[in-house]
Amino acid sequence: MPNLLLELFSEEIPARLQGRAADDLAKLMTEALTKGGLTVGATRTLSGPRRIVFIADDVPAHSAATVEERKGPRTSAPAKALEGFVKAAGLTSIDEAQVVKDPKGDYYLAKSEKPGRAASDIIAEAVPEIIRKFPWPKSMRWGTGRLRWIRPLHSILCLFDDKPVAFEVDGIRSGDITFGHRFLSGENITQPKVVKIDYISDYAETLMHAKVVVAGEHRAKVILEGAHTAASDAGLALVEDHGLLAENAGLVEWPVVLSGQFEESFLDVPEEILMTSMKAHQKCFSLRSAKTGKLANRFILVSNLEAEDGGKAIVAGNERVIRARLSDAKFFWENDRKRPLEGLTALLGQVTFHEKLGTQLERVERIKALARELAPIVGADPDDAKRAAHLAKADLMSETVGEFPELQGIIGRYIALAQGEKPAVADAIAEHYKPQGPSDAVPTAPVSVAVALADKLDMLVGFWAIDEKPTGSKDPFALRRAALGVIRIVLENGLRVNLTNAFERQAREFQHDLARIRGDTSRGRSSVPIEIAPDLSHVVWNLLPFFADRLKVYLRDQGARHDLIDAVFALPGQDDLLMVVRRVEALGRFLETDDGKSLLALVRRALNILRIEEKKDARAFDGEPAAKLLKEAEEKALASAVKAVGKDVRAALATEDFEAAMAALAKLRAPVDAFFDKVTVNADAADIRENRLTLLAQIRALTLDIADFSKIEG
Repeated sequence: MPNLLLELFSEEIPARLQGRAADDLAKLMTEALTKGGLTVGATRTLSGPRRIVFIADDVPAHSAATVEERKGPRTSAPAKALEGFVKAAGLTSIDEAQVVKDPKGDYYLAKSEKPGRAASDIIAEAVPEIIRKFPWPKSMRWGTGRLRWIRPLHSILCLFDDKPVAFEVDGIRSGDITFGHRFLSGENITQPKVVKIDYISDYAETLMHAKVVVAGEHRAKVILEGAHTAASDAGLALVEDHGLLAENAGLVEWPVVLSGQFEESFLDVPEEILMTSMKAHQKCFSLRSAKTGKLANRFILVSNLEAEDGGKAIVAGNERVIRARLSDAKFFWENDRKRPLEGLTALLGQVTFHEKLGTQLERVERIKALARELAPIVGADPDDAKRAAHLAKADLMSETVGEFPELQGIIGRYIALAQGEKPAVADAIAEHYKPQGPSDAVPTAPVSVAVALADKLDMLVGFWAIDEKPTGSKDPFALRRAALGVIRIVLENGLRVNLTNAFERQAREFQHDLARIRGDTSRGRSSVPIEIAPDLSHVVWNLLPFFADRLKVYLRDQGARHDLIDAVFALPGQDDLLMVVRRVEALGRFLETDDGKSLLALVRRALNILRIEEKKDARAFDGEPAAKLLKEAEEKALASAVKAVGKDVRAALATEDFEAAMAALAKLRAPVDAFFDKVTVNADAADIRENRLTLLAQIRALTLDIADFSKIEG
């Protein structure tokens, strides 16, 4: 079957938007073709600085014919109703309609066959609508036209079955042509080569001859291989940066890798500052010594030109710009290292963290108190944790972080070391923001862990207190990331942290701050009104389910079952994340055994019986079953087993030996199975029935010491 190619060619598209735009184009085109009755085979997208491309394989030449049915009035309806139906259905007379027999009254049914349409017609109708309504985050108009696009749209290449599909959008006619490299393909730089595409299969190769590498992953590969080669030739090692690689691949159509250098004197500046400056301002890769690992005074740049001089002028121009940028960075750094962190911390009182949560300095005070309290739990020195928390946000007031916000914490660490702070304190300043994403490492040094946890817990409690929780896909304050950060820090460091205590403690701090700010604004505190409910107990109970949801996400990525997390979190007091995970893991292993699977089925049967009978009797069957009412051998054996197993389970749970608790629970399988096989629960005698239901309730109570089995799926 034929293939489809659609290319939208424009002025330069921001690199960060190219991949998303190509995906949006594929989604919209696939939906439009499907709606038009065309099945679509494999699809793929391409994107670059000046074009987004959609290619679909095996698109039928015509849509299938369809039969439409229109239900009409009853056969006994007035003539006017029948005339209206005939007209609406496109019939010449009512005799062309079919009479359908129906007990409620016979009625007319009109059937009309709708012939299939040519795929080219469907495409020509769909593409202009997609272009006009394309979901760019931002768009612009140009000239006198009404069309909006990310940058001025110049041409539309649309081929179906290797033939042009004709349509027009705001004066732009579709066809079989595109354009080559802006500078390298034409006779002069003002006239890029017009490229005619004869066959869809030759699209990428044809553009390659016009100095355009159309596939982004191909451009990235060329850049990476060239950068490694250039680094190796200089006896250095490339500092790989996947984000920078993707950005460079989105900036050039014909990547040419070049190498430059800067003065060695700049190496006195912390390497993070140099690397960030070169990356942010010139999109350059950094290089290290292959032997020492230290930053080298060289860089890799990616050009979009094959220059006649081999790139010497391009390199020289980049060296001039980088020299100026690094001079600025060095100036900022030298100024910052002269300023005491204590003074920078004091300036945080002039910065509002959030209009309802006060200043950054007020937040630092809360983090200090919590970090000191968490310190013994994580094995940190309380004074070091307090000191690190006190200085953790100071570099937000530095000139370097003002220029490069991504260096917050890192700059604070360098200044702290230069001013004689303990290494553990300085490291905590840099690491307390971690982890900042799923691939980022968590802090492991005790002081860093204490401050990182305090920072994230304070943020979560604060925004919950003012009811600024994430909603749907919106999470402007990155609270989901903060919660996942707490989870990863706790689990990957094997920590026992009572979340309820931490939440309650910070809630009290917020209440204390509120009273202090409202009652005394003469002590240098901010007078920003903080809107916090007088009773913040709801914060704790709302935050725990939020952590449960985040834990599900984390454990699901690790291969755990979400229903087991629900079953454990349903128990009261489950605020120790490490114990929750260990319980979930033990429960998962238990349910993979034959004993576990069989016992789950039996317990679920017991729970269902109890649910039905307790609803019928409007009461719960609690307490101890009466020994004198145990008539059958199987129920006597079960009652005895429940007592023995209960004792073993509670003993195992007391020592947090979840494996032993599961092993003890497995001993119930045989007596429960025998009970259901031989004993009728709903006996005729009311007292016997009640006693047997009470025995089942004991099984429920026993399993609830481990997990809520009613929440475990099948």
